[in-house]
Amino acid sequence: MRDESLNAGFTVLIPARMASSRLPQKPLADIAGLPMVVRVAKRAQQSNASQVVVAADDERIVQACKVHGVQALLTRQDHVSGSDRLAEACQLLGLPDSTLVINVQGDEPLIDPELINQVARVLQQRPEASMSTAAHAIASLTDFTNPNVVKVVVDARQMALYFSRAPIPWWRDGQTGDQVTRLPSPAPLRHVGIYGYRAGFLALYPQLPAAPIEALESLEQLRALWHGHSIAVHVTDHPPGPGVDTHEDLERVRTLLST
Repeated sequence: MRDESLNAGFTVLIPARMASSRLPQKPLADIAGLPMVVRVAKRAQQSNASQVVVAADDERIVQACKVHGVQALLTRQDHVSGSDRLAEACQLLGLPDSTLVINVQGDEPLIDPELINQVARVLQQRPEASMSTAAHAIASLTDFTNPNVVKVVVDARQMALYFSRAPIPWWRDGQTGDQVTRLPSPAPLRHVGIYGYRAGFLALYPQLPAAPIEALESLEQLRALWHGHSIAVHVTDHPPGPGVDTHEDLERVRTLLST
């Protein structure tokens, strides 16, 4: 789906690692006749992206992409994070520092192409931001208190103040004893794991020392905030489709795409 308000082209990079403790060879898992990483790339190709490239750590991923007409390149296997892999991909592609790069996770076969556009658009519109990302309202108390559901608090300009696995913002009067019993109002925000960068910031990011809060929360994006970089947040009305981390997730997505 093309959005004429997004004038500048952008590049989608999809990091893909063969190693996965919970789902071995996850990028190549078959979903309705296509390897998962290929299905992600095909969805991304429906966005406004000028190019969609898979940044792989294994030649088997590269070859699977080529068979299905998806551009892919081989990156080093020793990267400690997806951001490091993307930084190498930017170098290999020769992207200028000003290029907008959207990081779409390789295990999101139901990613909405319009969400990709929105994350690119908010970064394009906010030159003071080093990064962009997305969030949506949390409607479930279970999700709000689940440490596997990452929350984000934004300011009046929808710039991120903090990301946490804890239930934030903490509503002082919303608990009984030590149990959270009610959702805050307005609704808290769940962070969606899609990121926008400029290629120049991606080159800088791996050189930034890891932050204490990053290690405590196990949230890589906190490194940017720790070092004074701003992250613009697009709040979407539509929660994303399920990602794939486990065999159960894979079967759920297969079922959704077969109906």
